[in-house]
Amino acid sequence: MASPPEGVEPAVIHAWSAPRSLSTSLMYSFSERDDMDVLDEPLYANFLRVTGVDRPYRQELLSKMDPDGNKVVKEVIFGPGEKAYRYCKHIAKQRLPNLTGDLMKKGKHFILIRNPMNILPSFDKVVPPSFLELGVAELVAIYSELCELGSPPPVIDADDLRRDPEAVLSGLCEDLGIPFQPQMLKWKAGPRDFDGIWAPWWYESVHTSTGFSKSRRYPMTFPFALYDLLEQSLPFYNMLKRQVRRTTGSLLPPPPDPPLPVPENKKILVWVGDELLPRDSARVSVFDSVVQGGDAVWEGLRIYDGKVFKLEEHLDRLFDSTKAMAFSNVPSRDWIKDAIFKTLNANGMFNNAHIRLTLTRGKKVTSGMSPTFNLYGCVLIVLAEWKPPVYDNSHGIKLVTATTRRNSPNSVDSKIHHNNLINNILAKIEGNLAQAEDAIMLDQDGFVSETNATNIFMVKKGIVLTPHADYCLPGITRATVMDLVVKENLVLHERRISLSEFHAADEVWTTGTMGEITPVVMIDGREIGDGKIGLVTRQIQSAYKVLTAGLGVPIPRNAEA
Repeated sequence: MASPPEGVEPAVIHAWSAPRSLSTSLMYSFSERDDMDVLDEPLYANFLRVTGVDRPYRQELLSKMDPDGNKVVKEVIFGPGEKAYRYCKHIAKQRLPNLTGDLMKKGKHFILIRNPMNILPSFDKVVPPSFLELGVAELVAIYSELCELGSPPPVIDADDLRRDPEAVLSGLCEDLGIPFQPQMLKWKAGPRDFDGIWAPWWYESVHTSTGFSKSRRYPMTFPFALYDLLEQSLPFYNMLKRQVRRTTGSLLPPPPDPPLPVPENKKILVWVGDELLPRDSARVSVFDSVVQGGDAVWEGLRIYDGKVFKLEEHLDRLFDSTKAMAFSNVPSRDWIKDAIFKTLNANGMFNNAHIRLTLTRGKKVTSGMSPTFNLYGCVLIVLAEWKPPVYDNSHGIKLVTATTRRNSPNSVDSKIHHNNLINNILAKIEGNLAQAEDAIMLDQDGFVSETNATNIFMVKKGIVLTPHADYCLPGITRATVMDLVVKENLVLHERRISLSEFHAADEVWTTGTMGEITPVVMIDGREIGDGKIGLVTRQIQSAYKVLTAGLGVPIPRNAEA
């Protein structure tokens, strides 16, 4: 590209980074272009003057660089030049409040990030590491300000740059609106005449390089005296990491986020421990018992018209499960209810919502099976989602019978509503492979117990039957429906039921908090009744709908905005 006429202001490219981030190598890369001049931290003197921080080269730098930041912005950064472009290497912490807004409003900007875990081991060669010196929070502020100005900057990661320089630089040049030049990939060893005064303290390794070096296969030993600083800085790095453009040819770009069943659930707040967190930040520790061994109990709650249906019954079962599992330091009933109400209020979920309420035994002091390692207390998770009934309750579903048997009380008692659901998951896999909505699970004697996710009922000659809760979970929706059957003046029998009886049933339905009352129209390829939803099923569905509209614990709301 031809050089602009003398005295014309070049197009400025601002590169923002933290120290020890390959920023100098990147500056050398851009300096190899035939259309680019570079400035090495032109705002450094202003930074030293305003902040008063000490450096081994402070006096020399202040005597040789202009410390008037706004004068530098106007006359140096945006001053006339001989090349089409001017590359300005900036360290994020040098963007101070005394500087003119033109610095951010003019030119094109991009941000270079590097994992603090890779920065900190070698950071203290010149200055002691600190959160301020790392500058990661300032990088986030720069990104946010540029977004507010309508110009979201490209973000590149140092690890990607080292892994595949050509792909990353090509993508960056495209984002900056300049052509990529292959000579950006190599440079001669040694210092440059545009190096800052500070180069002897910082640039030794770059001066021996001739290109972007590959990343270490294994990391350096981390200085654990800096562990707290790592914890402070990683969230800021991760915020920017999510904005990185994936251009590296050596790595496949990540697949797009899968569509959610209910798109509104992309942005929800989840209660974890004792606080509300955004969906992507809602996590438990790798030391938590639910991770270590599925050691947790749970309940499903549904929200109707500003009320939590059967809340007290679900909490009764939750506490029964914690007692059976010998949990200690269990939160109080009122505390759990308060967390539920806070979660629902924060999300504005007062109808057509479902809660997965989980209480884990808590975090362990070390990995292992024994509950004696659980010394932190239980962890509560309140996961509320917009969720209509998960089955087709208007047309019915198909079931198949799984070869996986339901747990016997001799192994894991199904009356404990625990998170160790591998038994049910294996049955669900069988259902998925058979392209059925769910799978029927038999007990050890071959009688029907329940499905992998719900309790099950059948109707024969007007009589309603359901299996004993010997092997299945005695569901709260199951108990509610059993009461409704009696109130609707129908005959109810609770007994052992064989699979062939279900095949020959007039009507079948399943019950559960997530699905409510779900008709079953086919089991193992056998059409149930005439293959349509039966009259008794519709009668119970209607009665259940009336019940849910009238009962429930009201969700308290603030009296004032």
